[in-house]
Amino acid sequence: MMTCFLNRALSDRVKWLALLFALGVQFFSGNILAQGYSGSGIIPKPAVEMKHSGSFAIQKTTRLHISGSTPLSTAFFDQYLKDVSGFTLSRSREPVPKGINLMVDTRLKLKSERYLLDVSRQGITIKAIDEKGLFYGLQSLVQLIRKKGKIITVPAYHIQDEPRFAYRGMHLDVARHLFSVQSIKKWLDVLAFYKINTFHWHLTDDQGWRIEIKKYPLLQSVSAYRDETLIGHKRANPHRFDGKRYGGYYTQEEVKEIVAYASARQITTIPEIEMPGHAQAVLAAYPNLGCTGGPYQTATYWGVFDDVFCAGNEETFQFLEGVLDEVIPLFPSAYIHIGGDECPKNRWHNCPKCQKRIKAGHLKDEHELQSYFIARMERYLNAKGKKIIGWDEILEGGLAPDATVMSWRGLEGGIAAAKQQHEVIMTPEKFLYLDYYQSLNKTEQVAAGGYLPLKKVYEYEPMPAELNAAEQQYIKGVQANVWSEYLSDASKAEYMIFPRVIALAEIAWSAKASKNYPDFLARLQANGRFLKHLNYSTAFYDITGESVNEAKAFALSTDLPNAEIRYTLNDKKPGLSSIKYSVPIPITKSSTVKAQLFIAGKPVGKMFEQVIVKSMATGKKVTLTHSGEGNYNIGAQRLTNGIQGSYVYNNGEWLGLSGGDFEAMVDLGEEKTIHEVGINTLNYQWQKMHPPKLLLVEVSTDQQVYKEVSRQTVFSVEGINAALHKITPAKARYVRIKASNIEIIPNGFYGAGTKAWLMLDEIIVN
Repeated sequence: MMTCFLNRALSDRVKWLALLFALGVQFFSGNILAQGYSGSGIIPKPAVEMKHSGSFAIQKTTRLHISGSTPLSTAFFDQYLKDVSGFTLSRSREPVPKGINLMVDTRLKLKSERYLLDVSRQGITIKAIDEKGLFYGLQSLVQLIRKKGKIITVPAYHIQDEPRFAYRGMHLDVARHLFSVQSIKKWLDVLAFYKINTFHWHLTDDQGWRIEIKKYPLLQSVSAYRDETLIGHKRANPHRFDGKRYGGYYTQEEVKEIVAYASARQITTIPEIEMPGHAQAVLAAYPNLGCTGGPYQTATYWGVFDDVFCAGNEETFQFLEGVLDEVIPLFPSAYIHIGGDECPKNRWHNCPKCQKRIKAGHLKDEHELQSYFIARMERYLNAKGKKIIGWDEILEGGLAPDATVMSWRGLEGGIAAAKQQHEVIMTPEKFLYLDYYQSLNKTEQVAAGGYLPLKKVYEYEPMPAELNAAEQQYIKGVQANVWSEYLSDASKAEYMIFPRVIALAEIAWSAKASKNYPDFLARLQANGRFLKHLNYSTAFYDITGESVNEAKAFALSTDLPNAEIRYTLNDKKPGLSSIKYSVPIPITKSSTVKAQLFIAGKPVGKMFEQVIVKSMATGKKVTLTHSGEGNYNIGAQRLTNGIQGSYVYNNGEWLGLSGGDFEAMVDLGEEKTIHEVGINTLNYQWQKMHPPKLLLVEVSTDQQVYKEVSRQTVFSVEGINAALHKITPAKARYVRIKASNIEIIPNGFYGAGTKAWLMLDEIIVN
């Protein structure tokens, strides 16, 4: 049984299936956005859907026929029909006229997972060449069911459907926080309902080992537990902990149960056993597998740790082979994910065994040592009939011969792997990491620092434009990743997963040309009846805002049709009597914009609020010596747009430089007398964000001779350092700000030896 933390799964699946469709008896009831929607409402959007006149009535006497050699799960259909009608359908061994027929027909010119769905007044037929296609057709049929009064009908449609990508996945991290068998089954059902076919199960990491390995009992008694857990966000300094032992693991029987449950729903489960990095939990139990010999402990906070598996130690490979020997029989999948990401090389650099391995193997450096490690494990798994998947760091030092690459750090890894003719799963963090904030509202639960609203997920295009037609064939699919550092319970996880993973389902299944975000929102609202059992986010109601017209105005927007925005500038909460938004709001002084969305006269979603700071620099031209990098390459003009970076650094306003210095020049347009200058900086050392060594402000009237007016070397505030300084009044047209990066993070700080981020935003001149 699962120990300490996890509860045993409910034996009666009907209990939670009833929750899945409870109260979902009316298609549009209470759903203002979906009223009047004339399409099928199916998610993911079918390849072809043609509506005909009439409908088929499902009655108690209607019978269901299913052909095919493999049992087909009809759990969704049976339970939903029972909830809306009070009855289930009897089965027929033979095709039934005026009934529902699900037919496997190998003569059809269809590929696996494709299906044909036809609804007429005379009956319903779903055809496919295999059970996968029938299963997906049945999920679409469930979404077509309507109820009016006591009458259950299905509108007449002809639907031809097929997936765009063969691999459609969701990753779930259970190492940082683990979730019950019951919760995982619940989520698997929703994934299957929206035609996601792969469950990537992240079972091991620095903070815990979550799978029973009988050969190594210390993995269960030591590695599966940590002494305490970080409270709040990792960026806080100092860290705070709860002082409570945390842990648990899935028994092999529970693993089999979940794998079988997923398989019945056409979902393949791929396990991830991390190597050679993210090994601290293992080293706590088996210190001989590390380079230093320890002592080690299971990590209690989030991040990347220097202590990894020793690549020069034969015992390391014997251990991992022993682990995999028990993992392989539990997972029928052709693939085993071996991680390969975020493996610091410092220990290997100073380890005699690792250096001996490098010399004996004629390896160039520690990067090639990692390639040796991955290739060796690949050979072992290949001999067992398995293939490997790894994160894009496995490209470093040379890619193992048959490895599939998951491109998470951006698009580059996937592009490089495809050009090398390796299969690729696209899963870039900027677009598909569901641990990122999905709303900028201050009431959001704690999350990782990025900002990933539903719209951004939906609009992601998995096929890189940089690949030619021959290379594009190696892009096998797309996956959303759920990392659980800040997801301490199932309710928090659900809030982050849903509905963003449903957007992932559509971009993975539906044709690129059919993507339409407003249409998707309407269908999502119509699908609300299938999500009632989930604590899902409604952040798609959020109003968004941006500075426009050289920061002279502020624009508000919503993606929702038939919605209106009302706003105030007097610090009062907006109501129906407040100003109706129609054009960008003129901003002539520092202001606070508050706005509320209304649909059919009712407030919807959370109130929007934005502080706008006006100064002499607002809207003025900025010239940068060096552009921002990575996710913080925001463009020069955001430094004077009147919108300041948030304390969770996720609203796209912070410019960041990794290891480099900052220099910006603002042209005020004309000579003015200034009294105050400054720019905000960030100090989150646990996020590798350090304040500058020196912040210098200079002014000039002719852009030739500059005079220093402000100098700062001490930045004591954790978080945002608002460096606004009064100066001796000076005449200036040009204001130049320089900030010196500490460059390399010193010893004693998190990430020592790597580049520090220098973060800056909003130049203010008064």
